[in-house]
Amino acid sequence: MFKSFDRKDEKFIMNLTPANVPLLLPVENQVRELDSKILLACIAARRGFSSFIGSRREIHFNITSFPKGIYLSKSITRASDMMFRIMRNLGHKIVAWDEEALVHLPADIYYSRRLSPAAMAHVDRFFAWGEDNAELWRQYPQLPKDAVIDVTGNPRNDLLRTELHAYYESDVDRIKKTYGDFILINTNFNHVNAFTPVQNLFQPTSEPDEIPQFGRAAKGMSRVYAEGLYEHKKSIFKDFQRMIPVLDKAFPDHHIIVRPHPTESQEIYGHIADRCERVSVTNEGNVVPWLMATKALIHNSCTTGVEAYVMKVPAITYRASIDETYDFGFYRLPNLLSHPCFDLGELEVSLKTILGGGCLPADGNDRQQIVEQYLAAQKGPFACERMVDVIEKLVQDKHNSPDSGIGSRIAGWSLWAVRTMIKRYKDSRPSSHNKPEFQRHRYPEVPLSNMKERVARFQKLLGFSKQLKVERFLNQFFRISP
Repeated sequence: MFKSFDRKDEKFIMNLTPANVPLLLPVENQVRELDSKILLACIAARRGFSSFIGSRREIHFNITSFPKGIYLSKSITRASDMMFRIMRNLGHKIVAWDEEALVHLPADIYYSRRLSPAAMAHVDRFFAWGEDNAELWRQYPQLPKDAVIDVTGNPRNDLLRTELHAYYESDVDRIKKTYGDFILINTNFNHVNAFTPVQNLFQPTSEPDEIPQFGRAAKGMSRVYAEGLYEHKKSIFKDFQRMIPVLDKAFPDHHIIVRPHPTESQEIYGHIADRCERVSVTNEGNVVPWLMATKALIHNSCTTGVEAYVMKVPAITYRASIDETYDFGFYRLPNLLSHPCFDLGELEVSLKTILGGGCLPADGNDRQQIVEQYLAAQKGPFACERMVDVIEKLVQDKHNSPDSGIGSRIAGWSLWAVRTMIKRYKDSRPSSHNKPEFQRHRYPEVPLSNMKERVARFQKLLGFSKQLKVERFLNQFFRISP
């Protein structure tokens, strides 16, 4: 399959064009990333590129089966060190953004958790959400001297723009028919209520006096910071558990939809829903159609608060528990962009105002100016278009092509084989956070018919005259091409 990509490296480098340099678009959390990656693939296809889309984990396990191309990474952490090295040896170029750089931790903690000098050394271009993200990277002491940062915006942000809302029309209609008028509660307690306990800030203890060990969420944090964040998030988590039944009784004409974070356990919300009349728990699909369909959003420190502001959806940050160190250190952006309520009585009053058609006060914040510092590409060309502009120039740069001679390819294959063996072994252990059920939760199977339908919707919306081709590759990935 795809034998046309099997050519001598010298000839390949001499003829770098979109037609023979595919894009590799890995998706980790499907509900959050897939639609935006499909949009990017469609816009890239209009410029002549083919794109491969699929589970990030499985793309890594099958990287030697893909033709040489450009890999668009969603992170630049230490976990990418080996994989980036493998890709470069195999002849791929790498561009990257950070999914977690919009709502980010204080700089020193962010740097230790989210940036790896070794991984960054392999990246050809960096795509920033906005000027805040770009400046955060520029201040990184170990930023490679030749690093090029492009303030493009992010594909996820494109979906918030009114020009693309029609993509979700059928989803919005279905949601409204199913639930009627509803209040949306988005949670982000994956630090204390993760899908598997090892993903929390602290791992469970078996003895009362045992000092808990760091979980995966505490990586890069000091113990003092992690303990403070843990206590604060646990407190907010309890606030939300108390809040949901109260709202169920207070607003009998509205359904209550609880939408947990993609890597959060839904079990406790299911127990709450069982005791209520009109509460449903779902993590279905992208959040955008849910925001389009809802009457109001309630969150605390959640990125959805930013998305709601951009989409002009009334949003409340419920802050019954307060710790300014985290509320305006880690979670400054979503909390500043939402109307704060500090107890259940105030929350009910604010919701009644919204549901009655009224407006909440802006609290004196120049919110649009704040957003513009964090999010580029709110007007003009989409972030996806700006990224493809950069990628086109990268393709034409013949002097910056990875060394993919026979020695490099053998090294790449060898490293890939070792990494795959180690990863498969670790995933098979009972203590692994990457159990098959978690992978199915994070990236459920997508039928070919569904992928074709999504691509067709974007084509129609973007006004493409020629139909794009959508096909399976290696049975678990999709290839979208002109």
